[in-house]
Amino acid sequence: MRDNIEILRETGAFLEGHFLLSSGKHSGGYCQCAKLLRFPDLAAEVLGTVVKKLEGVEITKVCGPAMGGVLVAYELGRQLGKENIFTERKDGEMQLRRGFEVGPGDKILITEDVVTTGKSTMETVKALEDLGAEVIGLACIVDRRAPGVEVPFPLYSAVKLEIDAYDPEDCPLCKAGNQELVKPGSRDMKK
Repeated sequence: MRDNIEILRETGAFLEGHFLLSSGKHSGGYCQCAKLLRFPDLAAEVLGTVVKKLEGVEITKVCGPAMGGVLVAYELGRQLGKENIFTERKDGEMQLRRGFEVGPGDKILITEDVVTTGKSTMETVKALEDLGAEVIGLACIVDRRAPGVEVPFPLYSAVKLEIDAYDPEDCPLCKAGNQELVKPGSRDMKK
């Protein structure tokens, strides 16, 4: 069995260069898990390592925030034999739509492709808890949280990466001046 980081590199999901993150910070590494998710068999293999970590965890539904968590929710739901749903932003707020329902008694696993700041996760937690559901954990392909960034429940990841992020004025990649700054993510920049 291959290493998960090897699969991420092979599919182009783990990138090295000079990146502008949605937080406004700069980084020398970036995970574009959509590149992995293009290949269902490889995505199933990588997420299978998360499923093993979830053995014995009581889950009624799997929920992924759009956009990055949707396919992850589908694949984890498929492997776990659980219903999968997703939240999406409407009028700037993460909401459960499309007739999806949760309520008291639901024990929900939130799914993400990459967890960096936990912003989308916590917006999804609020949307689900406001409807009476209980969030029991967070599962992701890549956990790349910086030291000190915590989530209030267990996190199950296929890969843990420590990638430095810099304020633009302190970025050594900018100071070196030999790599173009690229914004690869989908979220609008922080205002």
